Amino acid sequence: MIYVSHQLPVNEADHPRLTRADVWDGLVMKANNALPFVPSMTFCQVVARHSDSVFDRDIDFRGQRFTERITLEEPHRVVFTRIAGPVLGTIANEIEGSEDDLHLRFSFALVVAGVEGGSAQEQAYADGMTGDYLKAVAATLAAMRRIAAGEAAVTA
Repeated sequence: MIYVSHQLPVNEADHPRLTRADVWDGLVMKANNALPFVPSMTFCQVVARHSDSVFDRDIDFRGQRFTERITLEEPHRVVFTRIAGPVLGTIANEIEGSEDDLHLRFSFALVVAGVEGGSAQEQAYADGMTGDYLKAVAATLAAMRRIAAGEAAVTA
């Protein structure tokens, strides 16, 4: 199993200041349509709604198709549970800290089908995923900052 967790500060100098509510709204937007937030994703479509806080979406990420069940745990966490695809597991986006010291944490615990746990192949996949997720955290914060500044969220 691959487990990675990274945290970045939400507010930095020379950027619009984001509140916890701004970050939560951004995470909900990202859950519904991740394309403006995740550079390695090329397709994202909600395919079923089970309630206001639980829905399924299909995505293409790193050239692979997945189905994820999204659970919105307002106001602090969004959980993406991979329910179909070649890599299964859970991804969490969490808002941490006080209003004056907010952080955004992205964590994932994933199992790659057909890859032995602890193998060099699993480590290579983990390294690639870590790089993609670090880019996703930075892109997510950048999109939230653009929204806070009154700009479109779409990434360049």
